[in-house]
Amino acid sequence: MVTAYILDTVRTPRGRGKAGKGALSHVHPQELFAQTLNTLAARNGFDRAAVDDVVAGCVSQVGEQGANLARNAVLAADWPLEVTGVTLNRFCSSGLQAVNFGALGVMAGQQHLVVTGGVESMSRLSLGADGAGQDGGNLHLRRKVFQVPQGISADLIATLEGFTREDVDAFALASQRKAAVALAESRFARSLFPVRDPETGAVLLEKDELPRPETTAEGLAGLAPSFVALGATRVPDGDETLDAIALRRYPQVQEIRHVHTAGNSSGIVDGAAAVLLASEDYVRAQGVKPRARIRAMATIGSEPVIMLTAPAPACRKALRQAGMEPGDIDLWEINEAFAAVPLQTIRELGIDPERVNVNGGAIALGHPLGATGAMLLGTALDELERRGLGTACITLCIGGGQGIATVIERV
Repeated sequence: MVTAYILDTVRTPRGRGKAGKGALSHVHPQELFAQTLNTLAARNGFDRAAVDDVVAGCVSQVGEQGANLARNAVLAADWPLEVTGVTLNRFCSSGLQAVNFGALGVMAGQQHLVVTGGVESMSRLSLGADGAGQDGGNLHLRRKVFQVPQGISADLIATLEGFTREDVDAFALASQRKAAVALAESRFARSLFPVRDPETGAVLLEKDELPRPETTAEGLAGLAPSFVALGATRVPDGDETLDAIALRRYPQVQEIRHVHTAGNSSGIVDGAAAVLLASEDYVRAQGVKPRARIRAMATIGSEPVIMLTAPAPACRKALRQAGMEPGDIDLWEINEAFAAVPLQTIRELGIDPERVNVNGGAIALGHPLGATGAMLLGTALDELERRGLGTACITLCIGGGQGIATVIERV
């Protein structure tokens, strides 16, 4: 099998996902990804015409993010017309899935230079903008498996695992503090580039806009749980509440303790990222030095009501393929969709928490759905180099009960 090398990664800062208020909210998502493509090309000096494909993750593929965003971003970036683009949606893992699909093309020997990544403009297209809900409105499926909203699933995980409000708030506070250190020490500088106004060229955003280094334990404790009212909502075609539907699947729990808030859940942001992959033939022919290689990748399904517990089995699957154990991984990036997710994954895999999300995560920095996975891979690689370490595992939970994991190794 051909090795898939990582030549470089770049990303935008994450802008607050508030319409008309976030620094990136006036930038069309195609333009946001186009700037990411051009930054990657400028930094690495590759022949754009040599790119076999551009693979981009994007979750809300409607309106401005519809119409095959990847291909339109290639055109917006003024790349050669021969360069193709494809846009995919595997919910929150879309950016990492784009990397994995690109790597598979290289490993199969069919492609030699692939640009992967993703984009999401959550200020312009909010969560659920496609109107499909969790199950696409399929009533037949809904009678088989009623998928409750993810916030209720996260609170169910916390309840089953015995995570208290203090536990999830403490994790969130640590995320904010680690992100503050990372920003102060410019740990994201290698991958980060400033986003400019497409018309004027003026710099719009140079650093992540969401983190709140002033966050305190008292401030977090004062926030109201986000999903109490949602859990008490009755479904339109029945008498059960959403909480009751989740409890029917998990009868060992008498009630769901709602512990997640705006402060210990992922932030809503805009952002884009790109990862440049190449084959060994390309690396040799061009005389370029790769930064890392893809050791293994995996996806796995899990129970769809609790929905968010698949990162641990996905990591185990990927690690088995690499002939590795959790203890062989130097750094972990576990997406902080909700604080209970990384806490459950850490417990399930027996990971040293000091190796996890060492520069903070989505609670502090934000979660631009289609781009996050590619951003996390770049963050992990930059930090491996900064610390002189070798291996990292990147994993995300996925709506509908799925997980994804990718193992990378510096070269």
